[in-house]
Order: sequence, then structure tokens, then C-alpha cells
Amino acid sequence: MATQTILVAEDDAAVRDLVAHHLEREGFAVIGVSDGHGALRRARGAADLLILDIGLPGVSGFDVVRTLRREERSVPIVVLTARCDEIDRVLGFELGADDYIAKPFSARELVARVKCILRRSGRTVPQAGPLLRFGRLEIDASAREARVDGADVKLKPREFALLMELAGNAGVALSRDWLLQRVWGFDFSGDERTIDVHVHRLRAKIEEPWKLPPLLLTVHGFGYKFARG
Repeated sequence: MATQTILVAEDDAAVRDLVAHHLEREGFAVIGVSDGHGALRRARGAADLLILDIGLPGVSGFDVVRTLRREERSVPIVVLTARCDEIDRVLGFELGADDYIAKPFSARELVARVKCILRRSGRTVPQAGPLLRFGRLEIDASAREARVDGADVKLKPREFALLMELAGNAGVALSRDWLLQRVWGFDFSGDERTIDVHVHRLRAKIEEPWKLPPLLLTVHGFGYKFARG
């Protein structure tokens, strides 16, 4: 079953990462954008659901909803905002939002509502992800955890996504450009050194403190590959 993709349009990076973390733990793929233009561009693509902040720069969340519905885009939309006045809620629903959650919010409730809306809209909810084992290292896609000798090594969401992309293609050399597109998305404005930094962090959390053999291998002038088990 294909992984469902949730688009999170939120200009507060801390909130965006929090939402992404909880969604990824449930097996969803997450794309994050920080402005209204990015939300419109990505929502017109392969997103299965949009979590949308109203106070986005560039194009407001209300205008994003209005534009998508005018274009007859059926992607479900969950409005996530600090603006909790009744008039804002009514406007959001009238424009075509499927749900409205006020900040501060419960991440568990948000995930539950996302699943409910996906079921109601006829879109599938992800099943349990794979469990990969490489000696003492275990990578649990469903729990979004990497464990060594049973202990969670506490990876951040992006670190786990990068590890999963590499480990899921063990023995295959993946270019930095490929990894950027798969893990950070096509809209990422940084450079390929971001991959190097995150691989360094993964080695520091997984290989070095646990004295594991090299798992994240550098393919010089190209990218990285995960050692075969």
C-alpha cells in the first residue's frame, strides 16, 4: 500500500516539525512548506491531505483554501491556526475546509483527525511500516525509531527519514541530489552540504557511541550508501 502524503503548510518551523514528527511516527510521508505559494504549488500535486496555517506569508491560508476549491481540487484541508474566533471558523468551513483546529493543540488529536478525514474521504490510512534489522541496529518504520540493542537512539524526524531512505536501499549508492529530493522535497532551498551534516549526525548517534561497524558509507563525489547487512 502506498504511503499517504501529508502537506504541512506552517511558517513556524517548531510547529511544522512537531506536526511532521507525530505524523511520520504514524507512517505518513510529510512535506513541509512555510508560505502560501508553496502550499498552493504542492497541494496541486500528490498531497493526500493539507494541514494549513491561516497566517501564512505570501498567500494567506484562507486564500489557499479559496483557490484550491475554485480549481475544484478535492484534497482534504485541516485548518490549523491561532485565530479561533467563530467568524474565522465559519469562514474556513464556508471556503471549503474539512476541519478546524485551534492552537495550542494536541498532536495526538490532530493525527486522529487526519486519519478520520482520510477514511471519510475514501483515502487509505497507512499500515504498519517495515522493520529493518542490520545486526544490532533495528529500524522501526511504524514507531519511527532506530534502536541499538533495543535502546532508542532518539533521532530527529529528518534524521530518521534520511536513515530510512538509505537503509531501505541498502547497498545502493544514492546521490546527494536524490536524497535532497526524497527527504527534503523539491522546494528545499539549501545545498547538498545539508546531507553531509545529517549523515555526520547519524554516525555520531548510531555508529560511534555504540561502536558499530561503518553503516553509512561515503561514495566520494556522488553521495552515500548504507552497508548491506
